[in-house]
Amino acid sequence: MNLRQKLSRTIPVVVVLAVVAVAARAARSPVSTSSSTVAGPVSEDLTRAIVELDAEFERNWRREQITTAPPAADLQVLRRLSLALVGAHPSLEEIRAFEHDAQPDRLLQWARRLLADKRFEDYFAQRLSRAFIGAEGGQFVIFRRDRFNQWLREELHKNTPYDQIVRTMISERGLWTDRPATNFVTAAVNEGDVDENKLTGKNVRAFLGQRIDCAQCHDHPFEHWKQREFEGLAAFYGQVQPGVFGGIEDKSKKFDGTPIEYEVEDRKTLVKHTVAEGVPFHSEWLPPKGTRRTRLAAWITHPENRRFERAIVNRVWGLLFGQPWHAPVDDLPDPPSPENRDVLDLLGHDFREHGCDLKRLILIIAASRPFRLDSASAAAGGALDGPPHDDAARAQWAVFPLVRLRPEQVIGSIVQSTSVQTADQNSHVLFRTVRLLQEGQFVKEYGDPGENELEERGETIPQRLLLMNGKLACDAAESGPFSALARIAAIAPTDEACVETTFLVCLTRRPSAVELAHFAPQLAGKSGPERRQVAEDLFWTLFNSTEFSWNH
Repeated sequence: MNLRQKLSRTIPVVVVLAVVAVAARAARSPVSTSSSTVAGPVSEDLTRAIVELDAEFERNWRREQITTAPPAADLQVLRRLSLALVGAHPSLEEIRAFEHDAQPDRLLQWARRLLADKRFEDYFAQRLSRAFIGAEGGQFVIFRRDRFNQWLREELHKNTPYDQIVRTMISERGLWTDRPATNFVTAAVNEGDVDENKLTGKNVRAFLGQRIDCAQCHDHPFEHWKQREFEGLAAFYGQVQPGVFGGIEDKSKKFDGTPIEYEVEDRKTLVKHTVAEGVPFHSEWLPPKGTRRTRLAAWITHPENRRFERAIVNRVWGLLFGQPWHAPVDDLPDPPSPENRDVLDLLGHDFREHGCDLKRLILIIAASRPFRLDSASAAAGGALDGPPHDDAARAQWAVFPLVRLRPEQVIGSIVQSTSVQTADQNSHVLFRTVRLLQEGQFVKEYGDPGENELEERGETIPQRLLLMNGKLACDAAESGPFSALARIAAIAPTDEACVETTFLVCLTRRPSAVELAHFAPQLAGKSGPERRQVAEDLFWTLFNSTEFSWNH
């Protein structure tokens, strides 16, 4: 039994929705949303990159003799795009505009549209910042997460090359307020001192996609990383000092002229010894001049450092699919030999050739066949929760993975469902203020996975109870004077239209014939408070359906 079948059997009394006035207006003219549509034809260069990526998957599927899932419905793919890029499912306003969009490959055009939306900058900056500065509070006096996120949003808005963003984070100097990128370093300040070990581990995990933290104390027991290699990398941060009047500086000497060096204490003898900066591979990539941090930044982002491009491709893939190409996202194996290059290398090469353009990388992945396949494989017989024997299809990305939504996506979708119009920066200031307060509280109560948000996880009983009984979900299902629920219930021309619009608002799809036949009669002949109660029950039920809280 698939999710939709389960939903139709388990949903309590419910129903309400309709073709709202906004929808009728959308049918006559394109909706103007917060995003400025990136108009114009898709370049031949971008099209070629998408074709090459799809061809690579085709070869893999043929070699493994795998039958792919059928293409997903366009509305289903639109929901994936919206969840991945702005952290919420589409509004009814956007759905109506999308359905009346006659552009060739409208899904790619809508991906471009969302990338030009301020909501993308806000949401993606939050996702990337967790990889860069973690989710811990840090020392407030010298660490400002809000300033770092604002800086990162501005860089995404300008589409600053990713390698430039990384070099700035690693090497920036100054105040954490005036030079927000320095918060990458101040996030690792502990009791006035820079924690070189924490920064080293973060550098390699976030920018090179590998874990060498274990080598801080001893040679890695399973990988090739050595303790001396970890110490050599840590030495690049050995001259970073909090300034006398605040800020982060690079100092080679103390006030008395004594050189500042990175020292490590022997765990057995407790004797300290100086460690010179060094890199674990390809020392020829390291510039001979510059501060230690600028040299490290140049080495990490060096054009020939495949680990750098593979790491960001793997992370962006994870942010779009909910699962990275290789898990854990920050524990990639060493790059394969040139003759065995994989999809990460294919995307990484294009990424480098086009100036480390994050938006281009997102577009290519979003337009790929794996992203547009159904979540029900052929082996599953069309069911969303198919049998275990389609593991090969999932391993080869021949079916879109079923993934639980992150807390921000759950609350973002609940909030969006309360409005038929797009909930963005153009919404009323009161609505935006309430949303901000609600989101923070909801994520805290739902359970914040922190920087490990791309790791597989199951739902907990408290999470389910929060959706069923929490104030936010219950308030969202109430038919207030300005809510989507009230507007739909009042304007829907027929009971069937009411049910259909409700499904679009909550699940970004229309009800099946079975669902429609089940729900529409429950609205028949009802009016006033009785009708509103049925509508509220339907909204509440859809919020609590498994389908609502999963990406599929």
